[in-house]
Amino acid sequence: MSRPEKVQIYDCTLRDGTQGENISLSVTDKLRIAERLDEFGVHYIEGGWPGSNPKDAEFFERAAEMTWKHSKITAFGSTRHWKNPVEEDGNIKALLDARTPAIALVGKSWDFHVHQALGIELDQNLQIIEESIAYLKQHGKEVIFDAEHFFDGYKQNPDYALQVLRCAASAGADWVVLCDTNGGSLPSEIAEIARKVTSELSSRVGIHCHNDCELGVANSLAAIDAGAEMVQGTMNGYGERVGNANLTSIIPNLELKMKCETVGSERLPGMASLAFFVSETANVALPNTMPYVGRSAFAHKGGIHVSAILKDSRTYEHIDPALVGNSRRVLVSDLSGKSNLLYKIQEFGDINLEQLDLTSLLREIKKLEYDGYQFEGAEASLKLLVNHFSGGENEPFDVRGFRVMVDQAVDGTFISEATVKVSVGDGQEHTASDGNGPVNALDLATKKALARFFPEIEEIHLTDYKVRVLDAKEATAAKVRVLIESTDGNEAWTTIGVSTNVIEASWRAIIDSLLYKIIFRGKATKS
Repeated sequence: MSRPEKVQIYDCTLRDGTQGENISLSVTDKLRIAERLDEFGVHYIEGGWPGSNPKDAEFFERAAEMTWKHSKITAFGSTRHWKNPVEEDGNIKALLDARTPAIALVGKSWDFHVHQALGIELDQNLQIIEESIAYLKQHGKEVIFDAEHFFDGYKQNPDYALQVLRCAASAGADWVVLCDTNGGSLPSEIAEIARKVTSELSSRVGIHCHNDCELGVANSLAAIDAGAEMVQGTMNGYGERVGNANLTSIIPNLELKMKCETVGSERLPGMASLAFFVSETANVALPNTMPYVGRSAFAHKGGIHVSAILKDSRTYEHIDPALVGNSRRVLVSDLSGKSNLLYKIQEFGDINLEQLDLTSLLREIKKLEYDGYQFEGAEASLKLLVNHFSGGENEPFDVRGFRVMVDQAVDGTFISEATVKVSVGDGQEHTASDGNGPVNALDLATKKALARFFPEIEEIHLTDYKVRVLDAKEATAAKVRVLIESTDGNEAWTTIGVSTNVIEASWRAIIDSLLYKIIFRGKATKS
């Protein structure tokens, strides 16, 4: 069977994905993700195992009362227990009670598992598969049979593995899904076995891969190339062990590379946004290096690369980032050339290019990076540096000095206090402030000193603070890099400071944060 023109997308983020380490979703989380998946055009959404826990039971109860435009909500469960008549089996009853139009039923296809996990004979396994599927079909359900460990089973006993599929098909299964449950197969094996199955079987065939050999996406695409018409996976590759096949890579590969219709090219630009939404809801950071949807997927750092990109993006980009809702980024570092800087400065948009000393700026950036600065993650500090070399507004204030003190009280608690002296034009201010720690005290004291001159800085709040030791072998004398993320409620920006003194490094990042707000996001109002 040849590659299909259309492929059904079956998302199991809400069930298989939640089995990944550190992934936990509330019922509300699952419903919000399901709504976004439905909006994106996913064909099947596996909501969970209704017979396994109260959370999944509640999900199906609430989902049954909602309207779904594009997706079929699907309940997941196993074939009946050998000792239970199918009509009395608790798992089968829970699947029907979920009131979903489709049901995914998992069954054993590896003879080793039949004997070791179920403890029954091979023909008894066929019996419970046949009776479970037939019973669900009698109740009007679309049945998707997941042949668990199919590829491992086929390699050990191909006749029995295929017999399981034929049994499921003859019982009425609408789909039989070939599962590489342990994630240990290679694309060549997947393609060869899937091609044999699709040529022999009457039911439509799907593929379900895990990523234990980092081949989940490749194996899924190989099966589709061999004729599979459904692909199962999770958003961002969440799942058991190292994860499931990643749909955020599979879908654009199918649409853009293999010319197979999935959710449709008109919805594909929502891919990056969906990936980020799922990661935020799961409270797991989306890796920058994630293909297609990560921040670094279309980021360019080498000067030769950027120079070529400016001439024609096809030189170093395999697709237009906009096709998946992503965007091009140019990074500035000690590897940068003038092309990187020019692109970045044009991206800033409000820098005077006519007076910019580009050569001196590039030299300064390379020097600072040698000293430990890294502007890829601190674009606000980079913009301030560019502004300085373009003859832009001079620093509107001058810090005459600061002092930070940490005392231990009689009761054992620690008290941090900072004093700061600043001058703005002819005016001066000398203030002090307590804080939860020395950096917090310094931040509060600096803002307190400047607020009389620049009231807009009162809008600024620190949202993140990171410290990295740059040369650990120097122990407590090591140089540190501090990154501070700030926001005024409308925009967030990141600044950097480097020093062998963590307080000084923090102070430099704090000052840059305030300067960025005053120079680029607010007008200096002098009292």
